[in-house]
Amino acid sequence: MIKKLFLLLALTGPFAVAVAQPAESDDDIAWGEYLTRIGNCAGCHTATGGEAFAGGRPVESQFGTFFTPNITPDPETGIGNWTQEQFWRALHEGKRADGKAMYPACPYPNFTRVQRSDVDAIYAYLRTVPAVKQENREHDLDFVASMRSLVSVWQALFFKPGVYEIDSGHDGRWNRGAYLVEGLAHCNACHSERNAFGASRAGDNAPGARIREWYAPSLYSSEEAGLQGWPVEKGAELLRTGKADDASTMGPMADVVYHSLQYLTEEDALAMAEYLHLLPNQQVESTVRLLSVSKPRLETMQAAGGKIYEESCQDCHGAEGEGSIAAPALAGNRAVLMRDPTNVVNIIREGGYPPATAGNPRPFGMPPFSHLSVEELAAVVTYIRTSWGNDAPPVSTANVR
Repeated sequence: MIKKLFLLLALTGPFAVAVAQPAESDDDIAWGEYLTRIGNCAGCHTATGGEAFAGGRPVESQFGTFFTPNITPDPETGIGNWTQEQFWRALHEGKRADGKAMYPACPYPNFTRVQRSDVDAIYAYLRTVPAVKQENREHDLDFVASMRSLVSVWQALFFKPGVYEIDSGHDGRWNRGAYLVEGLAHCNACHSERNAFGASRAGDNAPGARIREWYAPSLYSSEEAGLQGWPVEKGAELLRTGKADDASTMGPMADVVYHSLQYLTEEDALAMAEYLHLLPNQQVESTVRLLSVSKPRLETMQAAGGKIYEESCQDCHGAEGEGSIAAPALAGNRAVLMRDPTNVVNIIREGGYPPATAGNPRPFGMPPFSHLSVEELAAVVTYIRTSWGNDAPPVSTANVR
């Protein structure tokens, strides 16, 4: 299949974005499967331990909990009776089959940029997955958000349908990357803060966003998750394997790589990395208010944190935070240095693994240190953030809580 995809991309010309074969052809279904992976449709529409695409996965938000719908071809509980046109309207216009506005928990503000032929290919593929009879769960939302009629107002204010248009000021690879990042891969749906009404603030110095109690760093800052200072090849490697040099993906991003981005073709990974590499590098805001720590208190925390580090961290991460084959360097590590300490706290407390991918089949894991008290966790995080040339602000126990 991959060879076919490379051939399809090669035949599209210098500014082409995507290719679709005649509806229902084997090539069209294969292409639709590939696009469905890039969109990470299974990642959202598959509950933990559930059947693929059968829905039921909870999506937490500031308005309550959404439950993703069944998108298998079951005619009663899924989309088996949806027409190709209805599926297109869902992704392009944010309209359900009955014409009612869809909640933007589905990232159709990004999917609207996907061209019709690609949406038709996704539809063709989803018609081939096993049908699962599973009723959709009602959303558990606050009173105002539960009034579906208001979603139409939201769309009028914050949503404008429109397929991606080629930017003639850039080459074909950049345009392909923009098409994927802004559209099907819906990167800013996680990596940009949302306003009080749930609309993304991408591109206006906005910080990243909270995802399942993790921080999805901004793609517009090289101090956070931006690839502006990276070689394009290194960025592509991180997208496809979850690891590149000392950088690795953890938390929700590891899930995205595992379920979606590891299946990118080499050309598409390079295209996305080039687009991200050329995003404007901005100084983003931060919504985190780190409480000040007095100098005597800081010295006490550093001493306590240094002892914990020596006993529990040094063997893997090095006496000077230089890292090893089994663990990344902590000196100069931007995940450590970000003003928002959420992720480094979570990694120490919860542990975890980068995703197991074809390019990194046996990732080294981080053991959890959940036995550490809040005071101990704040101390070791502060020690790491203020040692070996690191100059990030200390983290108080109140911030850890």
